[in-house]
Amino acid sequence: MADRKPIDSWLTDMDGVLIHEGVPIPGADAFIKKLRESGKPFLVLTNNSIYTPRDLHARLRRMGLEVPVDNIWTSALATAKFLDDQRPGGTAYVIGEAGLTTALHDIGYILTDHEPDYVVLGETRTYSFEAMTKAVRLIEGGARFIATNPDETGPSAEGPLPATGAVAALITKATGRKPYFAGKPNPLMMRTGLNAIGAHSETSAMIGDRMDTDVLAGIEAGMRTFLVLTGLTGPDQVENFPYRPSEIVDSIADLVDRI
Repeated sequence: MADRKPIDSWLTDMDGVLIHEGVPIPGADAFIKKLRESGKPFLVLTNNSIYTPRDLHARLRRMGLEVPVDNIWTSALATAKFLDDQRPGGTAYVIGEAGLTTALHDIGYILTDHEPDYVVLGETRTYSFEAMTKAVRLIEGGARFIATNPDETGPSAEGPLPATGAVAALITKATGRKPYFAGKPNPLMMRTGLNAIGAHSETSAMIGDRMDTDVLAGIEAGMRTFLVLTGLTGPDQVENFPYRPSEIVDSIADLVDRI
């Protein structure tokens, strides 16, 4: 990797890299502070589509991490950008929370259950059988199926929760239609994020705790990749994948001096 260009911009996952179960990971505050002082473009990414960037800004601030709203990129924003490029001013039936509905409203989409162009599935803590039934019938009626992210489970204090990928599988089983996932590991999320901050993949790095989403998306977007061992992927699991990160570090604290 010696011939790689210097890293001028940074993208980092949130859960497992900067925070864990609502608590900052040691070094996260120093990393964000150093990034802001450097003036380098950066983004904090999350596949979770529940919250708006303003929501996440407030949540991170309460944890002592000062991340500006414009430096937060979610799968909901990536989904909205994709739909705006594909079919500007379209219509969608949405299963999700404010993060997703706000992102779609902001691009001028009309949210409706009457012959929508798309069924858009996102994260919610209140998946209902009625909403899933409606989604199935709309897709069978011709609506295109989009999902924010393929994560099959999400974390909670009580244990794993069914997430977007699991519910998408249910709808796929009922309709025979697979969704287009806009979030990680789709490199689309990385590329739209890079465009949002005016960065280029050749001089950008992605930091993540998961080989199957963060590292894969970074590799496919042409970025340098760093795997931290403070989240879901352990060092003994790396060799199970047919690809490798550029570097493996113990935590985000090891990357502060690389900025």
